Amino acid sequence: MAITKEQRRLRIRRGIRNKITGTAERPRLSVFKSNKDIYVQLIDDVNGHTLTSTSSAELGKANINIEISKEVGKKLAEKAAGSGISSVVFDRGGYPYHGKVKALAEGAREGGLKF
Repeated sequence: MAITKEQRRLRIRRGIRNKITGTAERPRLSVFKSNKDIYVQLIDDVNGHTLTSTSSAELGKANINIEISKEVGKKLAEKAAGSGISSVVFDRGGYPYHGKVKALAEGAREGGLKF
């Protein structure tokens, strides 16, 4: 039986999650992409809480592209700075690190997050 793209991504995602974990001082920056939007969260895995989140839908943008992904990263960095967070662990969610995911990471770095 053939493995679908989604099954492959989820297998890769589990491998990533086994290696990294977020704390209150250095939360996990988790990425999820749908066909229309891109979502990011800062998660404290020790306590099981989402510290802050943002998405392209929150910015009022649909049908994401690289520029919108970069804006979402900058917006998350602003929210994180307001919460006193400057350093994160990046969780690409099983997606390849290029295109929209890379643009989001670069936007977050430009906004002041370190990872």
